[in-house]
Amino acid sequence: MAIPTPQKILLDTDPGGDDCFALLWLLSLVRQERAALVAVTAAAGNVSAELTFRAACQVLELVGMTDIPVGLGVPVPEAEITDAAHIHGADGIGNLSQTLPVSARSPEQAPAADDLLIATLTAAPGEITVIAIGPLNNLAAAETKQPGILRLAREIVVMGGAFAVPGNVTPQAEFNIAFNPVAACTVFASGANLVILPLDITHQIICTSAQMARLTAPQPDCALTRFVTALADFLTQTSRRYRETGGDRGFLVHDAVTIAYCFYPEVLRFRRARVQVETRGELTAGQTLIDRRHRPKAAANAWVAHEVDAAQLFACFVEDLRSLIASPMVKNPATDG
Repeated sequence: MAIPTPQKILLDTDPGGDDCFALLWLLSLVRQERAALVAVTAAAGNVSAELTFRAACQVLELVGMTDIPVGLGVPVPEAEITDAAHIHGADGIGNLSQTLPVSARSPEQAPAADDLLIATLTAAPGEITVIAIGPLNNLAAAETKQPGILRLAREIVVMGGAFAVPGNVTPQAEFNIAFNPVAACTVFASGANLVILPLDITHQIICTSAQMARLTAPQPDCALTRFVTALADFLTQTSRRYRETGGDRGFLVHDAVTIAYCFYPEVLRFRRARVQVETRGELTAGQTLIDRRHRPKAAANAWVAHEVDAAQLFACFVEDLRSLIASPMVKNPATDG
């Protein structure tokens, strides 16, 4: 049987602990030749755009994939929602950046994220899936600079929003949308082929200590194992502190659901809907809304996930990351130059 052509992915991310796990899962699929990561665009969100850029570059350095272009996130207006350094650490990655290999890439010399998005989608119209796991600043900037550019994506897969569950930064709003509601509104109105993976399902995706033990078993002393173990410990502590996991020993891996959708879609169920974003509400800015009334509606703009098989998702997540950890390409900053 012929091996499928690797799926082309552009990842827009704001590392972020769970962003790192999503990135590593994607890189494991690149190593297996199931995915082709054509670019990474770092967004301001969990921490500043400069710090998310540095984190993304260091993770790529750690796994030996330094040829992937990385764009620096666009400037954003001052947000009412602050960053999430209190959840993810001052550097966005559990205060672990000093344990990772140093990247030669600098924010000052990086391409702008919106320009990299435009160039990448223009070069391969209809071929690239954009996975957006941070605030939608970069995507909105690209759409504003070149209207219609997002419609050149094969799909835009967004981790964001909350519909039938509470928000995680306000009673109504999820962080990625609330950080820049106007940007989200721009993306949702772009006419692009949208898939939305909200808190409604990601709250069920809890990575446990048992899953981490299996994940790290192939090489317990390698650099990547040490990094993911320390990051998991950090996220577990913050998950407990903010009561996110119902007392379970583990942490939420919100962003990993986007990788599951792209490569293991059988673990999810969706409904078709028109998703809108509140941009002006005093108490509801960033809220995502679906009209569930049985009456004629304006055209739908997205597929929205409403069920997930978390056990099967983690079966795939763990086995793929085990294969990456076993890879000889992972760098050890303690011994490598």
